[in-house]
Amino acid sequence: MNITDVRVRKIAKEGKMKAVVSVTIDNEFVVHDIKVIEGEKGLFIAMPSRKATDGEYRDIAHPINTKTRDKLQAIVLDAFEKAADELVTE
Repeated sequence: MNITDVRVRKIAKEGKMKAVVSVTIDNEFVVHDIKVIEGEKGLFIAMPSRKATDGEYRDIAHPINTKTRDKLQAIVLDAFEKAADELVTE
């Protein structure tokens, strides 16, 4: 799996959600609405989810294993940091 594009679409000034990101995989598949969230231990990503009839949120798309999640998170957070840096210098 190669992440071929990362787009940071929204950066919030306040609140725990810092950005909404789209990633393109192998120039063939896009996952929208990955959230960058600031938690107690730092930034992390939350995959797109939908509220089920029982009130719980379920991921719509997600990595199958930890290695893939870690790789995706590192790429997304790197793109987020670059986008945040660009806003500061403007």
